[in-house]
Amino acid sequence: MAKPVKSLLKGVFALLLLPTLGALPTAYSQSTNDKPLNVVIPFAPGGGTDVLTRMVMPKVADKLGVTAVIENRPGAAGAIGAQFVARANPDGKTLLVGSVSEIGINPSIYPKLAYSVERDFVALTALAAAPMVLVVHPSSQIKVAADLVRLAKENPGKINFGSAGTGSGAHMAAELFIFETKIKLTHVPYKGTGAVTADMLGQQRDMVLFAPLPAVAGIVRSGQLKAIALTGKQRSSAMPDVPTFIEAGIPGFDMDYWYGLMAPAGTPELARNALHLAVLEVLSRPEMIADLSKQGLVPTITTEKEFAAFVREDMAKWAQVVKAADIKADQ
Repeated sequence: MAKPVKSLLKGVFALLLLPTLGALPTAYSQSTNDKPLNVVIPFAPGGGTDVLTRMVMPKVADKLGVTAVIENRPGAAGAIGAQFVARANPDGKTLLVGSVSEIGINPSIYPKLAYSVERDFVALTALAAAPMVLVVHPSSQIKVAADLVRLAKENPGKINFGSAGTGSGAHMAAELFIFETKIKLTHVPYKGTGAVTADMLGQQRDMVLFAPLPAVAGIVRSGQLKAIALTGKQRSSAMPDVPTFIEAGIPGFDMDYWYGLMAPAGTPELARNALHLAVLEVLSRPEMIADLSKQGLVPTITTEKEFAAFVREDMAKWAQVVKAADIKADQ
């Protein structure tokens, strides 16, 4: 499990900087051009990154006195969107809402990745973290986590799991589960979590999915899919009736899905500082904390140095997992 990024509440010292927030639009405009703030989501609509970005980033842009243009650039478990931002003009107006998938995992999955996390990006700040949740169709034989383990052992390789692509957080969560429970499942990669859930509601009702909670919270609440268990040491306030995997008797399986804000290397310090303060102010709002919590998201904030260190640790951890599981990009 990745170490949780520093809690927003533990970063309260930064609130001392909030009196300068009134000057943010001026500071930001002085260091950037007059274009809108272009925020890239490296996954298809409907996933956890999409949910978080559309909740937070328009308000960040508003705090900076600009308009946010949010675009989805999916593909290759987030690599296509990340590559676009890595090659963008470092003017403070193009950002990536990155995650464990394309930042933490992809460098170990794709040997010819067209970007380098440490060379091509500045890790501005964490944004939020969420548990992973196992979901199935309501008609599934799987009622508790132990059912999946039992059925998989009775039918090795015959149960499919979907993901947002090879190397995505959903894929790696399933691989961790497979490793911990010593079972065999078959991976079916998609272009996004929304595509997986659509298939689960239609033709692939026997498929299982390990997904970031915000990506499936709505569809689970609607009763179209059923949440079986989620990662973490305690239940999520977004779904208090869903047990943890620890409660389900699988304590070794745990994983946080983290999200953070990345900018192209070379982005001016003044613009980075303005962005950081704007994010801090938005994530500190009680109504934002409450809204994110309903989606299963815990707001987080870090300094650039702290976030960069966290990213390096996360990349190293997933490199070990990928090697141990012998995961290849063509799986």
